Amino acid sequence: MIYTSKRIKRISVSQTLEMAKRSSELREKGIDIIDMSVGQPDFPTPAHIKQAAKEAIDKNYTFYTPVPGYSDLRQTIVDKLKRENNLDYTKDQIVVSNGAKQALANTILTLINKGDEILVPTPYWVSYAELINLAEGKKKLIKTDISTNYKATAEQIDKAITNKTKILVYSSPSNPAGSVYSKEELSAIADVIKKHEDIYIISDEIYEHINFIGKHESIAQFEDIKDRVILINGVSKGYAMTGWRLGYMAAPKWIADSCIKLQGQYTSGASSISQKAALAALSGDNIYTMGMNQAFKERRDLIVSLMQDIPGFKTYIPEGAFYIFPEVKEYFGKINNYINIKNSSDLSMYLLNEAHVATVPGTAFGNPNSIRFSFAIGKDKITLAMERIKKALNTLSN
Repeated sequence: MIYTSKRIKRISVSQTLEMAKRSSELREKGIDIIDMSVGQPDFPTPAHIKQAAKEAIDKNYTFYTPVPGYSDLRQTIVDKLKRENNLDYTKDQIVVSNGAKQALANTILTLINKGDEILVPTPYWVSYAELINLAEGKKKLIKTDISTNYKATAEQIDKAITNKTKILVYSSPSNPAGSVYSKEELSAIADVIKKHEDIYIISDEIYEHINFIGKHESIAQFEDIKDRVILINGVSKGYAMTGWRLGYMAAPKWIADSCIKLQGQYTSGASSISQKAALAALSGDNIYTMGMNQAFKERRDLIVSLMQDIPGFKTYIPEGAFYIFPEVKEYFGKINNYINIKNSSDLSMYLLNEAHVATVPGTAFGNPNSIRFSFAIGKDKITLAMERIKKALNTLSN
């Protein structure tokens, strides 16, 4: 008899990774797929970071690491948070993990009991929902739409709070919408949370360095609530280090200690080589990062202009990250000789099979009327993808 736990049955397969898998299967058949589904920079890791990793191997940094991370890396993170964000932390408030995703999982599993309520503005990153399911918490969705660049307001959050609310989780810049919360917007949200001493904020800032409108703002800057903010970040996006799997949290010490306890039982410390590479990334200048940011901004401008020329796509201008999340519901109900487009999942699959462009349906992010496109690919591929999509959509009829 095949048996899996209720825990596994509560969570779903990542639709982002599932779409990447289907793309790979078609590619293995010789089909030219343009992959706009996976969110990772197409740039190589900077040379000085790779060199630091090579030196770490030569110096025999090949043994188990401390669960919260090497002391010098944690101090470097403290220094980075002060230098770039004007935030004051100590080493014992930093926990280094196997990617920002593990830092998020550690936090949610540490703070949530069965039935606790987590406020989640939609659209949200796919794993928020599943990590909440894993912890047996309850999602309370706060609906946003394209008219506000998919940002939740302080008023919406205030109205959503109940006596069961334990956490507000959000990202800025956001995945999948590229929304960026301003200091004023975050200040208003902080004022709401300040009134509820039992509510914590998970602030996912992994896209911090991919920002097209100016200085990154963290909600941890507001002293009245800082002791209830868990800041999540890492090196994957800003330093082109997705495969190194290195993330971190900055949090009140009691939360950090609890996450260390949890992580110590199921993965222990992060890779020694990745940690030394991350130390080089976070202690160096951000010239490479700024260059990537400029390239992503140019790609953003290109895909926005091309997408605005596609009938039925309702677009906006993302302010950060490398995604655009247009509304596509005008295509629901359209057909051709082999498919009836009923929702964004159908449309996303149609674009994969007909236009050979991989995307992710909005249902994965809590917004069934949209599709996520990653523009972390070259300009030529973006142009070709939009041409293919426009052509494929023209074959649909009412």
